[in-house]
Amino acid sequence: MTISLQYTNVTVNDVDEAIAFYGDALGLKVQNDVSSGEHRWVTLGTDAQPGLGIVLSDPHAGRSQADGDVMQELLTKGVLPMLVFTTDDLDATFETLRSSGAEVLQEPIQQDWGPRDCAFRDPSGNMVRINQAQ
Repeated sequence: MTISLQYTNVTVNDVDEAIAFYGDALGLKVQNDVSSGEHRWVTLGTDAQPGLGIVLSDPHAGRSQADGDVMQELLTKGVLPMLVFTTDDLDATFETLRSSGAEVLQEPIQQDWGPRDCAFRDPSGNMVRINQAQ
C-alpha cells in the first residue's frame, strides 16, 4: 500500500493576505481558487512536489457559524497547528520573509534536536517554521 499527503488546510483571516505571504514571500503558486458565497478555498503548491499543497480558507468556510466562531477564537489565540517547510537556502528564505514584513519569531539557529531552522507568524498568526534541507 502506498499513501501520501495531498493537502492540508490552513485557516486564515484574510485569504488574499495569506496568498501574499505563502505565494509571494514563500514562493508557492496558486493551483486552485474556489469560491462559494463569501468564502474561498485557495490551494497553493510547488512544481517540485506536484499534487501536494496547502488550502487557505477563512474560519467560517464550510463550517457552521458556531464551529467557525470556535476556529476564529483558536486562530486569534495562535494555537492552531504549525506548518513546517524545508528549503535548500534557509538564510535566503529567512531574509525574503523578513523583508516581506512577516513577524519573526526566531532567527535561523541550529536546534539541539537536529535541524537548522527559523520561525515566523503568517499574517493571521499561524506559526510557520522553516528547516534547512539536509
